[in-house]
Amino acid sequence: MDQRVSFITLAVADVARSRAFYVDGLGWHPIFEADEVLMLPVAERVILSLWSVEGFTAEIGEAPASGIAPITLSHNLATEAEVDAVLAEAERLGATVSRATRREWGGYSGYFADPDGFRWEIAVNPGDTGAFVLPPAR
Repeated sequence: MDQRVSFITLAVADVARSRAFYVDGLGWHPIFEADEVLMLPVAERVILSLWSVEGFTAEIGEAPASGIAPITLSHNLATEAEVDAVLAEAERLGATVSRATRREWGGYSGYFADPDGFRWEIAVNPGDTGAFVLPPAR
């Protein structure tokens, strides 16, 4: 098996509410939309799939767990100012935000929760790892 991820699928309570947050609010562009699913390209050959709880349950065969998911999604940026700007934008959209701070591992990061409580880390990650995940300069 190749070392890669093609889809990250999150079960959401209300696909329309998720669309309002990600597409109308953050300005992301869907690659596919239906009543029960919204697919957003988030990297080269990677799609974030926001799937209704009902559709997710039917496909998987069991309902997703409730509560805070033991996972974060991370969006890395080149500067601390960019981190602060994204967190401010998420807060304007009604997201719960944890302010960014300098971390002992050398980075700068904060968090916001989307409408279903999925946590996004917004970060500057120093060194080779940070350089690896950033898109090429335009």
